[in-house]
Amino acid sequence: MIQVIPSITIANNKVAILGTADFANARYYDLSPLDLALAFQEAGAKRIHLVDLDGARAQTVINYQVLQVLKGHTDLSINFSGGVRTDGGVQLALEHGASTVTAATIAADHPEVFNSWLMTFTRNTMVLGVDVLADGRVASRGWKTNTGIVWQDMVAYFRDRGVRYVKLTDVSRDGVMEGPNFDRIKEFRDQFPTLELMVSGGVRSVEDISKLNDLGVGSVIIARAFYEDKLNLDDLKAFW
Repeated sequence: MIQVIPSITIANNKVAILGTADFANARYYDLSPLDLALAFQEAGAKRIHLVDLDGARAQTVINYQVLQVLKGHTDLSINFSGGVRTDGGVQLALEHGASTVTAATIAADHPEVFNSWLMTFTRNTMVLGVDVLADGRVASRGWKTNTGIVWQDMVAYFRDRGVRYVKLTDVSRDGVMEGPNFDRIKEFRDQFPTLELMVSGGVRSVEDISKLNDLGVGSVIIARAFYEDKLNLDDLKAFW
């Protein structure tokens, strides 16, 4: 059964959601990250995805104290991302409560560094973030840069070097609730059946989640659909 992972994005000390790939279009919510996390836990969630949007902008981990609070007051497993660019950034996230750490920009721009993290912090801790643009190329630096790397080549490169977890984000679908890119996800499952796939971008309904489950997706991140009441906690209990 697919695991549904609620996402909490932190920017300017608030909960935020990107409506598009542009940070300037972030929408802010008057919600407490801890209250949200506790509500997810009470409903049955086992894991959340915490995004340090400030860190992604600044290219360094910033909101590690939020991470520490969530870990200290919940039993949730936390996947952390945003601004992880150095060994120290990974260590900072782990020391403050992250169970796993997702890195996308560093993997695309400096693959040798991500390879070293797979060895130092292990393949059970590091999640390869693959942010895919509409043309099938990999984006980096907060989705601003088209690296020219074909996403399949990037995944194959790290698969051959021991990666276990991959977070696949369709940038053009993220935050716009037009549905996941099912064709791309099916292609991933066909080409990389041994990798554990986490999907992000476009989920808008229980039907979308069920279809991803049928495709063999291990986990899916939900964000805007929940915050804008397209999905509620009762809808998600079946997946927890």
